[in-house]
Amino acid sequence: MTVSMAMITALTFFIVGCIVGFIANHFFSNSTQKYRKLAEKVKTNEASLASYKSDVANHLENSTALLNQMNNTCQIAMKQMEESTQLLQRASTNETQDMPFFSQETQEQLMKASHLKSQKRSYETASEPALDYSGSASGLFSDQKSKASNAD
Repeated sequence: MTVSMAMITALTFFIVGCIVGFIANHFFSNSTQKYRKLAEKVKTNEASLASYKSDVANHLENSTALLNQMNNTCQIAMKQMEESTQLLQRASTNETQDMPFFSQETQEQLMKASHLKSQKRSYETASEPALDYSGSASGLFSDQKSKASNAD
């Protein structure tokens, strides 16, 4: 009996060990798989974060360059405005009188036109009615009465 009792105990320990091993393998392998999946997600997220940081850094560098260009352009525009303001302030009324609004030819034509308007026009009064292009009175305004109007 001692041999069979020892065998039964060994067999029982073997079965219990197999069951415990199977359950342990099941739980530990799932956690290991989950751990592997999470580790892969962490690696991909870290890679995308690094890429995002690089993109943001490039964007900031480009923005800085554009802002520097805008600043330079604004500085140039401000200098030009200051120079224009100084030139306008230096211009006196004598200088503006020397620069006529119209050219010399236009001023001469305006003077001639004003002299022509100032001359009095002579009006002729017509003693006879206006003639047609034919040279003699004809048509509706001639002194002859039409036959159709005499019938009335």
